[in-house]
Formats: sequence, C-alpha cells, structure tokens
Amino acid sequence: MELMLLITLFVVAIFLGVELITKVPPTLHTPLMSASNAISGITLVGALLAAGSGAGVWVNILGFIAVVLATINVVGGYLVTNRMLAMFKRK
Repeated sequence: MELMLLITLFVVAIFLGVELITKVPPTLHTPLMSASNAISGITLVGALLAAGSGAGVWVNILGFIAVVLATINVVGGYLVTNRMLAMFKRK
C-alpha cells in the first residue's frame, strides 16, 4: 500500500512540475535556473555528508559518485546561467 502511495505521489509531482515549468514566461527562466542551482548546491552538501559518514565501503563509494555528479550539476548549471545572462548584456 505504501509503495502505491509513493508511486502516485511521484506521478503527481511529475505532472505538476511539467505544468508549472511550461507556464514560466521567458523573462523568468534565468532566475528560475539560479534558484534550481542553489537547490543543487544543497544536494551537494547531502552528498558530502553521505560520502564522509563512514557507514561502510559501499556508502562511501556511492557518496563519492553522488559528490561528483552533484558537482557537475552545480558547475554546469552556473555556466548555463552565466551564458544566459550574457545574452542580455549590451554590446
């Protein structure tokens, strides 16, 4: 029963997320990207905590992989945001 509740919640979250993102006007895309990059930074902190928890070898390995992927996500997000902001600069 709990699995069905979690799956239902996941499907509703996907539907709601797609509906909200498609309604965002183009002028708000840059601030929205910056906010999602900040959330990715929180994910990086969680990955660091998992990697350094010392709960076992597999937890450390998975934590290290999470740190690498979260770092790529954060850096890539900020590069994309910087590139979008450069489009609005006057030449």
